[in-house]
Amino acid sequence: MTDDDAMTLSRPCGENPLPELPLHDFAGFTHRWVEAEGIRLHAVEGGRTDGLTVVLLAGFPQTWWAWRKVMPGLAERFHVIAIDLPGQGHSERPRGSYDTHTVASRVEAALTALDVAKYWLVAHDIGAWVAFSLALRCEERLHGVALLDAGIPGVTLPASVPLDPARAWKTWHFAFHLVPELPEALLKGREREYVGWFLKAKALSPTAFDDAEINHYAAAIAAEGGLSASLAYYRDAAESARKNHDALAQGHPTLPILGISSSHGSIPDMAASISPWVENATGVVIPNAGHFIPDEQPAAIVDVLTTFIVSESESVGARHDN
Repeated sequence: MTDDDAMTLSRPCGENPLPELPLHDFAGFTHRWVEAEGIRLHAVEGGRTDGLTVVLLAGFPQTWWAWRKVMPGLAERFHVIAIDLPGQGHSERPRGSYDTHTVASRVEAALTALDVAKYWLVAHDIGAWVAFSLALRCEERLHGVALLDAGIPGVTLPASVPLDPARAWKTWHFAFHLVPELPEALLKGREREYVGWFLKAKALSPTAFDDAEINHYAAAIAAEGGLSASLAYYRDAAESARKNHDALAQGHPTLPILGISSSHGSIPDMAASISPWVENATGVVIPNAGHFIPDEQPAAIVDVLTTFIVSESESVGARHDN
């Protein structure tokens, strides 16, 4: 065990590891920190205790707060848990690997600590990378998965960045984030400008995010270890791809997977992109939205997810009755 590991394990599990970072109160929901393979992950939990559990994972450059407009609607019917991934928001920022199978194992451990046996998983962007690896690692714990506007490493993520300016602006950062040390040197102290570019450029409307929201996400990345952790997901994408390939060689997921695209997002047809790799994929396109669908069209996301979960649950029940 390293000194860093010893320090991590010696801290109280339920304590906020980033007290200097503002923490939003959220009506009807409780902030919790749970131990997950030696680190603390932040979870925001609420909704119906007797309902099916829906777990939400956000992507870059966001935190659990990306789901704030979706969570109350889902909470009317479901037990809802939004988790900050390692290095994200108010979760700890460990050193070491951020490949999606390592991260998935930690998310799985956090859900075990939260007494969640089986759940529906909804994930956006890098969160969807982790969700796909969870589907490969622990399908038996999942009722189904919804993936929002994301290319999956080794599965649907392109191996190269396009040079056509009409498309390159959507993916140029993948190569930039892979460069050692340079992104940190250029972005330190300029996190707000960087985060603001993504939120304004990739949303359909440049006014989709206000200054307070940009400040919130920028502060999370600027907090100690946040920038390096954000970049680590990209730097470990090749390892994520390798582990995805190894797992897919053993078999493809059979659980229901919903691909959610948007009219102006990054992946025009999520269902078509993942269909060769899974056995039960369906898709939907949300109109009038860019990449950040939960922020831009939250009511539509609540409706789509509720329909998916209810219909698939009824289908399973009908099969069991026959």
